[in-house]
Amino acid sequence: MRLVFAGTPAVALPALEAVAASRHELLAVVTRPDAPAGRGRGLVRSPVGAWADEHGIEVLTPARPREPEFLARLTELAPDCVPVVAYGALVPPAALEIPTHGWVNLHFSLLPAWRGAAPVQHAVLHGDAVIGASVFQLEAGLDTGPVYGTLTDEIRPTDTSGDLLTRLAASGAGLLVAVLDAIEAGTARAEPQPVDGVSLAPKLTVADGQVRWSEPGFAVDRRIRAATPAPGAWTTFRGDRVKLGPVRPIANSPDLKPGELLIERTQVLVGTATTAVALGEVRAAGKKPMPATDWARGVRVAPGETFQNAEVTE
Repeated sequence: MRLVFAGTPAVALPALEAVAASRHELLAVVTRPDAPAGRGRGLVRSPVGAWADEHGIEVLTPARPREPEFLARLTELAPDCVPVVAYGALVPPAALEIPTHGWVNLHFSLLPAWRGAAPVQHAVLHGDAVIGASVFQLEAGLDTGPVYGTLTDEIRPTDTSGDLLTRLAASGAGLLVAVLDAIEAGTARAEPQPVDGVSLAPKLTVADGQVRWSEPGFAVDRRIRAATPAPGAWTTFRGDRVKLGPVRPIANSPDLKPGELLIERTQVLVGTATTAVALGEVRAAGKKPMPATDWARGVRVAPGETFQNAEVTE
């Protein structure tokens, strides 16, 4: 089939590479416009756009996919299908109707669970044991279209959102190509999503990444893993924001108040509503990440000192 690939972040690259290496013809990619990044705030191409540039593939960057110029170019390309992975913009019916077989989306959840921008993050945050990926027919609703195929994966106790996205991006690429092959062969069957079991997964904000030490230890662990690597987990110490890497729940820990720090020889413990957690990496403002014990020695944590809550400014 003749394909145009739609995607933006690095997590879409395994699928893009798999599509490009398949028997199908890759005509162009659609991605979000170049965006300011880095200290200089210069415009930077998306990972999908940069990959296409390197491989001599046409790049389409509409501010909104309803723009007449974009719709006209997509019509000229006349793709049979548009595979989508994390494109990042709502696709209007006028664009959905152009390809013969529509737009087919790889989504990192077992639909109808976790419809939205951050399915993996919410699965980790809410303590799901199993996660997966679904390939479905894109339609006007938010991740509501009929599903062609799924795969499943286990959420391990130490998995961060980044770990899971890396695994699902790789396995989901194969699923997407298999669905495209089946569509071309006329054997693909899309099943409507169940009415029950719908949950929503909006993008995690900076506020979502703030650790609530008054939560149980298992919830603190989940929140930090869900926010890693983005938007990042954080707390405040002596009025300054401190970023945190994944922690380790401690089954039999000393009795500490929520947020209270205890410096031991080989670890730094923090109290929660239940048992304490051991800090992993800590990154103070303007510093590189470092082991928690090195951070604690550097700032000279006083006995009984605590992490504090702070007002969030997005």
